[in-house]
Amino acid sequence: MAEAADIEIEVDPNDLFKEEVFTDRRAGTIRRLTPVTGSGDVDESRPVSYVGQAQILTPMGSVPLAFEIDAASLDEAARKFADAAKVAIAETQREIEELRREAASSIVVPQGPSSGIGGAGIPGGGKIKLP
Repeated sequence: MAEAADIEIEVDPNDLFKEEVFTDRRAGTIRRLTPVTGSGDVDESRPVSYVGQAQILTPMGSVPLAFEIDAASLDEAARKFADAAKVAIAETQREIEELRREAASSIVVPQGPSSGIGGAGIPGGGKIKLP
């Protein structure tokens, strides 16, 4: 594992954005990312981006969502928020299902006489017999 002193973190001065957050305090938030130069002036050569953020509740707790909104203005981003969130929710559900399938397929059930507790050859092995 790398030591904290060995990790290099650099901010790219050619890829800076000014971030503004807008919310209706109900459904979620929209972040407007305006590209800026190293001096903080708006960089007209790059497009403004809009990112939606919301949370979905699952039986395991809340899951944060962040998703791009293809829009040219804040008003358009607000109107497209719900549809973009639905796509993000569907993608997240697919990812969760895939993780469940992977976890289920990686469960190893010990077999044979040495499959006792902890695999140390202790008799028992979880074989329950009913009278």
